[in-house]
Amino acid sequence: MKDENTDTYVDNYEDVSIFSLDSEREQLLHRKQTECVFMWTNSSGDPIGVVMNYVEKNGSFWLTCTRRRKRVPALEQRPRASIAVSSRGTDIGMSQAVTYRGDVKIYANQETSEWFYRALAEKVRPDSKSQQDAFVEHLDTQGRIVIELIPDRDGRIGFDSEQMFTNSPAGRSSHNN
Repeated sequence: MKDENTDTYVDNYEDVSIFSLDSEREQLLHRKQTECVFMWTNSSGDPIGVVMNYVEKNGSFWLTCTRRRKRVPALEQRPRASIAVSSRGTDIGMSQAVTYRGDVKIYANQETSEWFYRALAEKVRPDSKSQQDAFVEHLDTQGRIVIELIPDRDGRIGFDSEQMFTNSPAGRSSHNN
């Protein structure tokens, strides 16, 4: 791989920031991936994260959980969070990833729930309308909220290992399940 700034071959992995995920591959990643790691801080300031299903819409990331989850009061007190999305488990190649940090809004209204539950169901159960309907029905409970992560303009880190390993003697990443 040649460094675009210096036009020299990169022979080590000291600075991988030059191997950023481009916007086309980033959008493909969001179309194909259903899960992210959602991260926030607890009352002690410790970082914590969980794997959650998500939907990307108009530049924001949307997730859901019940109000009983400890992340909800934590986010109400400190409305900042981040998500990390990896290509692992998709058919688009290995080691493509993007992380975002930003502000969080919490919704507990029917209008938001209706569009989001349907969008999430279509994403995680794409092959069956009846399964989508059952998924929505299971989500639609009194105590459930919807979380919107609005990324900061400078709050994105992308990585594409296919760029990093192009022409590298180390070869491409591969994984056989």
